[in-house]
Amino acid sequence: MLEDVIRLGLVDEDEIVLDEAALSLARLDHPDVDEGPYHRLLEAVAVRLETIGEGAATAHERAAALSSVLADAFGFAGDQATYDDPANADLIRVIDRRRGLPVSLSILYVSAARRLGWAANVLDVPGHVLVLVGDASAPVIVDPFRGGALVEPEDLGALLMAASPGPSPAVRHVAAMPNRAVLVRLLLNQAIRAERSGKGRRALELYTRMTMMAPDHGPAWWERARLEGIDGDVAAARNSLTSLLEVTRDPELRARVAETLTALVAP
Repeated sequence: MLEDVIRLGLVDEDEIVLDEAALSLARLDHPDVDEGPYHRLLEAVAVRLETIGEGAATAHERAAALSSVLADAFGFAGDQATYDDPANADLIRVIDRRRGLPVSLSILYVSAARRLGWAANVLDVPGHVLVLVGDASAPVIVDPFRGGALVEPEDLGALLMAASPGPSPAVRHVAAMPNRAVLVRLLLNQAIRAERSGKGRRALELYTRMTMMAPDHGPAWWERARLEGIDGDVAAARNSLTSLLEVTRDPELRARVAETLTALVAP
């Protein structure tokens, strides 16, 4: 199973199938679970979407079909009652419970759309994740956490304003997330919650998976090194910081890493 994660770090970005990759990550925590039913569920979603979305040509029509299938027919929705439950970022548990975080639900929407050849991307909005359906000429934004509801321009503007309250400049830019960045976001949700609940070694395990799957993602190497240091594994922390130096060109970060390496000596 770990080999699947390593493979994710080696394949081209465009070769990553988001929901299949997210299942591979989740399976690391459920080694005895039969993946068959979960793959069949994803196939069933695609078949239903092909039927419901037959003839859907515009982004609005395709967005409506996605909502009809994933939210109405299969019951996927945001977990507002227990938002911080780690199960919400574990695709196996998301499928079991039909509840999840914005990023895990967005993975299901985008993957289903792409199986039909529809243009769809996970959209990084400060403090939230949405789905962009359609190409750049006439796209539609939907919110899988709210049952695939359409996000109108004024709604998006409100989200951006809420992300930058006070005197700081307003956030005005949102961007489609590359596939690996989406998976990192999924694991990051779990890692942050693990550390908040005092499970440092669980968080370290998740950051380690991030560095395997996205070896060029510098922040994961930094967090991995930090937790390895807390765990007393100085050699591992130094190795992680050295790996970070290999992937970042940021002069300030490189100076910070070099300083930390100098200070990080075996007891």
